[in-house]
Amino acid sequence: MTATGKRAAQGTGTIRKKTVTRNGKEYTYWEARATIGRDTGTGKQVQRSFTGSTQKEVAQKLKKALHEIDAGTYTEPAKVTLSEWLNTWVSEYVEPSCKLHTVSTYQSRIETHIKPMLGSVKLSALTTAQIQKFCNDLTRQKNLAPKTVKNAYGILHKALEQAYENRLISYNPASHIKLPRIEKKEIKPLTEAEISSFLSESDGEPLKNLFIVALFTGMREGEICGLSWDAVDFDNGTITVRQQLQKDRKKGSSHFIATTKNSKWRTLTAAPYVMKVLKAQQIQQGKDRLRAGSAWSNEWNLVFTKPDGSHIPPQTALKSFKRVADRIGRPDARFHDLRHTYAVTSLQEGDSVKTVQENLGHATASFTLDVYGHVSEKMKRESAEHMERFIQKMQA
Repeated sequence: MTATGKRAAQGTGTIRKKTVTRNGKEYTYWEARATIGRDTGTGKQVQRSFTGSTQKEVAQKLKKALHEIDAGTYTEPAKVTLSEWLNTWVSEYVEPSCKLHTVSTYQSRIETHIKPMLGSVKLSALTTAQIQKFCNDLTRQKNLAPKTVKNAYGILHKALEQAYENRLISYNPASHIKLPRIEKKEIKPLTEAEISSFLSESDGEPLKNLFIVALFTGMREGEICGLSWDAVDFDNGTITVRQQLQKDRKKGSSHFIATTKNSKWRTLTAAPYVMKVLKAQQIQQGKDRLRAGSAWSNEWNLVFTKPDGSHIPPQTALKSFKRVADRIGRPDARFHDLRHTYAVTSLQEGDSVKTVQENLGHATASFTLDVYGHVSEKMKRESAEHMERFIQKMQA
């Protein structure tokens, strides 16, 4: 190896041109060295090198490093790969503070989307351009939906932000990424005619009572499957939504009871008809318990159970719902559309946005407006009628 062009000045580090021979072929590059501090054990200087193909490139790297050293913001490049850091981030930062379902979701997206494409890259070498290409490739090559891309990117951004806070990297390369545009999907609630048909076609379905409560309270699929009897107050006609039934994404995992989506409780004042249906469900469950005898097992005191008292998985509720939806000519309908139907019906019948927001468990009324802000033809006609009555009153 030979070294030429060496120059040094106190406080600026050194830059030199180097030539090395590998497999009989010469390679030339530029190297800069700078003192970044002293070893606390030996007191000796600790130096780091920066390499590049041109003197200008190396000089810029050296200048940046010396500036950060002077400012006390220099971060030594991490030797770990992104894959290794993601493992640490999940175990040390996500698992202790997040719900099991969230942890499982993060792990699934990391293993499926992030690691295969970026996992082998050194954490300190990861660039904004690489992350931009990662997001673009998820769209162009993997043909993933924009929301799926956004979710994967969001996890990567959080992990890298923690690496930045830990001084493992000098900046977050996931900042300022252009994500694919998310097209707002049109919601398709059941019409009044479809609601009537749905209720009629549900006759004979074991989960009819579950469908009715979901349709007229707006509870989520997991919330309705995880509803317990101690959350139902027959005296005051209320339902407290405080938990949901979930399943870990890992293969072979069982269901478990978790807190609600935003971890907040909400109390619904249900229509008398809903409370009547719940009372009928209580009576039916009592009969099931007598028939099951010693085989009965309802460990979470759930409202909706199988004949032996065991829980009803959301997937089972969905399959039963789809059978009814097919019979009313709505094979496209999802279980979640019962929640949309409740929201739209409530607004059409005159409930305030604030009331609907609280019943649905949305964080803000603005979010509810964003989802359900489209004005139906019925609401437009009623608005015109209200204005007409006001005009007639002013002209009287």
